[in-house]
Formats: sequence, C-alpha cells, structure tokens
Amino acid sequence: MHKNLYRKEHRLFRERFKRFLSEEIIPFYDQWEKEEIIPKEAWKKMGQNGYLCPWVEKEYGGAGLDLEFSFIITEEMAYAGVYGLMAGLHSDIVAPYIHTFGNKEQKKKWLPGCISGDIILAVAMTEPDAGSDLSSIRTTAKRDGDSYIINGEKIYISNGILANLIVVACKTETGKGSQYKDISLICVEDGSPGFSRGRNLEKTGWHSQDTGELIFRDCQVPVSNLLGEEGKGFYYMMEKLQQERLVSAIMSQASAEAAFNMTLDYYKQRKGLHRPEIPIDANGIAEMATDIEIGRTFLNSLIYDHINGEDIIKKVSMAKWWTSDMANRVISQCMELYRDYGYLEDYKVGRFFRDVRAHPIYAGTNEIMKRIIGRKLGI
Repeated sequence: MHKNLYRKEHRLFRERFKRFLSEEIIPFYDQWEKEEIIPKEAWKKMGQNGYLCPWVEKEYGGAGLDLEFSFIITEEMAYAGVYGLMAGLHSDIVAPYIHTFGNKEQKKKWLPGCISGDIILAVAMTEPDAGSDLSSIRTTAKRDGDSYIINGEKIYISNGILANLIVVACKTETGKGSQYKDISLICVEDGSPGFSRGRNLEKTGWHSQDTGELIFRDCQVPVSNLLGEEGKGFYYMMEKLQQERLVSAIMSQASAEAAFNMTLDYYKQRKGLHRPEIPIDANGIAEMATDIEIGRTFLNSLIYDHINGEDIIKKVSMAKWWTSDMANRVISQCMELYRDYGYLEDYKVGRFFRDVRAHPIYAGTNEIMKRIIGRKLGI
C-alpha cells in the first residue's frame, strides 16, 4: 500500500462499507445471480448509506469526499466478488461525464438522483459493428428544432436494463468533416419517445449484472440534454476512459488478491487436517504471491498519481492489461489448486474464475492497451 494513499478516515470508511456489504449485499447475492439482475432497492440502499458518488460536492447532495473513498468501494466489492452491482461504473465512470461536462442545470437535475440511487447510470458507446474503434459508431442524432432525433443501436451496455439515464455517444452533423469531431454525448432519459431496450444478455460471468441492448428509433431527446459541446464527444470519452481503465485495474487486482487469499486459507486448513493427498505447490503459490505484490505496488502508485492530477495514459494502459492478465492467470491457478472442488458452486473461486474473464475485454481490450503503450513509447 502506498504510504501516502490511505489515511485513518479511509480505513474507518472501509470497515463500515465491509459491514454494509456483509449485511445488505452478500447474503442476497447468490439469489441475484440466479435472477440475473440486481434489484433497484439495492441501489437505493447504496445511495442512502452514502456509497454512490461520494466524491460529488455537497452542493449536489454528495459528501465531497476524495476519490480514494470511491475506489475503496470498488475494491471491496471486487474482494467480495459482487461485481453485479456496478457501483464503480455508475459513480466513477459515468457520473464524471455529467459532473465535468454538464452545465449547472444538468448537474442540479441529475446528480442528486445519482447519489441517492434513484437514478442508475449507463454509458452507451459500443455498437454491433463498432467496438474498440469509437470513431466508427453509426448511431446518429439529427437536430430538429429544440430536439435531437436519435437513430441506432447499442450493445453490451452495462446497467443497460436498469439504467434510467444513459450517456449515448452519437454522430451529429457538426459540419467539421472529421469522424472524430462529429461525435457528441447526449443524455437519454428512461421513457424518451422512441427509446426501447432489447435483451438482458446472458453472459459467461457477471450473471447478476444487467448487460443490455439499447434501441433508438426516431428517439426524441431535448437539445438541453447535450453534454458539453457538439462534436467534442470523442475527446470527452478519451479523457474519461483513463479513470475507467483505472477502475478496471482496481477490480482485477482485488479479485486476484481475494481468490489467492481464500486459496491460501483453504490449503492451510487442509494441511491442518493432515490431508497428504493434496500436495502443496509451494513454488506456484510463491509465484502468485509475487505477482500480486508487484501489481498492488504499481496500482497504488498509479492511484496516487491519478489523484494528484498526473498524466497516467501510458501507466494506466499498462496497469489495465497487466492486472487483468495477472488476475486471470492467478485465479486459474487457484481454481486448479482446489482440484475438483474448485469447479463446484459451493466454492467462491469458481465465480471469480468466470467473472474475471471479462476484464481483458472491457474498457478497451488488452491488445488496444498495448498499442497505446507503444504509441506513448514512440513506436
């Protein structure tokens, strides 16, 4: 842990949030996994207890805390393996678009609900034919008087079924003649004419996390729902993707630590029961412990740099791909060390195994991260 990263108030907050998870989320999570959705009441409980967007100023109903508090929430939810309630996406990925690029009226209108849990956020970038290359999106927003008329489809949208406020990346007619300068961000509210949802997509992991298809057919949205300026959307996304990748790295690191610690405890318990048929792979365990320690040291240093306003594009790209790759490698080894038991639902390591597989894919694939690093290195 970085010596200057967490203070006493952070540690007290962490303990309080862990108690909340143990009382209000973890006991019900297996059932939510079966139902493949998180109830809205869970979001409201998060909000009522101050665990959504705690960094937002008191002016808008927030607590005005520093980002470390929000990252603690993401980290503890990953430790607990309760990925489905995507508070990190809501608080640290989507809400910053509204907070940074929204005008005062938009912030007063939406941020209090984001903090209370009455509003659940999503961001819609990915399309059936446009994934990592955001410049190739086809969803359009054409100006018609005081409205935008949006047409297109989005897919793989986290919180896509429950969200009642969605930041949508659209092509607008800016006349600037650039695939990058034609993209704008428009907030679509639940109930907007012409907006509908498709399937709650069935996934290999993250079963309780609603991942949806969004459909816009002559969807009418007020021009006042535009975030920032027309044609600046691509640059807004590039700015905010750095924190999204940091959140991804935090989740990967915490997942690896949780799976490793439970595996180590399992082995110590079996050893205490004198079970010689379960050999101890001391070298493999030592290698995992080393990888985890390296990841934690790098990640905490990166969090410190980000909070202090440093440019983290290269390092966060490194952290995103390396921690997700490491987490998959470590958790796969942990599952093997459990032998047959690891494949049973009775043991939590199996859930970590299937959930962490998404980490190298979202927030920009790991191959994209390596390309960014290469560009930053001048190659």
